[in-house]
Amino acid sequence: MLRRIYRCVLRLHPPAFRSRFGDEILSIFDHANGKLSGFRLLMDSMLSLVRQWTLRPEFWRESVSAPTPQAALDGIPSFCILSPFRPRPAAVVPGLILSIAIFSLTCVAIKYSWIHVLHVRIPAVQFEAPQWIPPNASRAVLPDRTTESVPHDQAATSSVPNADAQTPEAASRAASNTSTPSAVATKAHKNGAVQPLPFPQPTAQQSKGNEIAPTFPESEQTTAQPLTTTAASTFADDTTFDAAARHRIIERAGAIVTKYYVDAEVAQKMVIALRDHEKNGDDNEATDGPTFADLLATQMREVSHDKYVAVIYSVVKTSENSPAPTAEEVARYTKEMKQNNCTFEKVAILPHDIGYLKFNSFPDASICGPTAAAAMAKLNHADAIIFDLRDNPGGYANMVALIATYLVDRPTHLNDFYDRSKNSTEESWTLPPVPGNTLADKPAFVLTSPTTFSAAEGFSYDLKMLKRATLVGERTSGRGHIGAPHRIDDHFTIRVPSMKVINPISKTNWEGTGVEPDVKVKAADALRTAINLAEGNLQKK
Repeated sequence: MLRRIYRCVLRLHPPAFRSRFGDEILSIFDHANGKLSGFRLLMDSMLSLVRQWTLRPEFWRESVSAPTPQAALDGIPSFCILSPFRPRPAAVVPGLILSIAIFSLTCVAIKYSWIHVLHVRIPAVQFEAPQWIPPNASRAVLPDRTTESVPHDQAATSSVPNADAQTPEAASRAASNTSTPSAVATKAHKNGAVQPLPFPQPTAQQSKGNEIAPTFPESEQTTAQPLTTTAASTFADDTTFDAAARHRIIERAGAIVTKYYVDAEVAQKMVIALRDHEKNGDDNEATDGPTFADLLATQMREVSHDKYVAVIYSVVKTSENSPAPTAEEVARYTKEMKQNNCTFEKVAILPHDIGYLKFNSFPDASICGPTAAAAMAKLNHADAIIFDLRDNPGGYANMVALIATYLVDRPTHLNDFYDRSKNSTEESWTLPPVPGNTLADKPAFVLTSPTTFSAAEGFSYDLKMLKRATLVGERTSGRGHIGAPHRIDDHFTIRVPSMKVINPISKTNWEGTGVEPDVKVKAADALRTAINLAEGNLQKK
């Protein structure tokens, strides 16, 4: 009886299972001893029935007769077919990451190789930026940095008053020296006043055929060359550049480098390198503007090792530029400075009467002099003062001289500006002492970082050479030369450094090396370190 039931249960198994194991299972049942063993086998066959139909789908199909594989001889490998591969859900995430990585590498390869080989031209957006005006150094442009907070119950903090606000009498007298557009904060020793000299300051100027490179405000004595024109300008013709066109551009670029580049010997090397590459046929593959601009810049940088030398190709035709800013440009710059308080971000009296001033550029003193004077007046009775230049990309030399005036008790020679194109040197001095100023003999500290640039570096370097301030933070960016773009033709512009700053004490500047701080700490820790140094300094008195 049990055997019949057992056979019925076996018949309910999948066909392939019965074909493969049916005879063996019945043989096992026939050799079972006693009814108890048979009953156990029956229960096991029922469990097997459920298991084979739910967990073993390979047994659901009808069996296909196949030749019995012969046993492999000794030393000869045998082979079998694996079951179909089914990826696990956990493999989806690594597969997605791998796909994105391959796609990104493909895009990079297309950008840097295939486009240049096939000369595919992708238009680039052009931006206008007046070269004589320092661009806005707001936090929307500059890298943001979280500085150490000062407890509000311990520090008297206020925003810097606008230039239109009333200031103390001493500050007003200082500001009056720079309140008119023609006034300046630099003067030539024994030779009267000279024109204001702006330090270079980076701005986002995107041009076709070159990476985004910093642009620098040009001196009023040097004609600034804009890289783009207004909407009325005509667009460049979509033509290739033959040997004659390349030769004309190379000769014109060489003439500009020879006349303006700050180092005459290096300038000559760059010109020779350009002509040698042309003679050797290295420029023959550059048949479009962007590629040719990149190639010329690379050839000059290989010789000069000056990353600020650049050649720019503009999609639109560049017009002949005017030597002076227009009234509209002056009005726009003045409005911008008033809106952001001339980039003076914070003035505060910290515990122990330590003054703190954070400003994010050196704006034109003829416009922002009253604002600077008002800020310094608020700190006039501090026992020590901290200048935070960690987010300062520079600006105008006349503002450097104005703020430095508060730290000295007599007119002081800060630096010289050597103009290569004119072979002339102009001296920058502080203004006469400000009446009522008490900061001339107070300890001063300057906070620096890798984003401290140009005029901010000059301010730091001058005070360090005069042993008038302690620099705290990180090494600055290292830009001690002043440059400007010069127009080659309707579509090509070359930017070269043409003026260098020379400190009267060190007889050099910080170009390429940056200004080394006296106390090296991370920029984020510079304020707290300077406060501790100031407190220790005051306790000794």
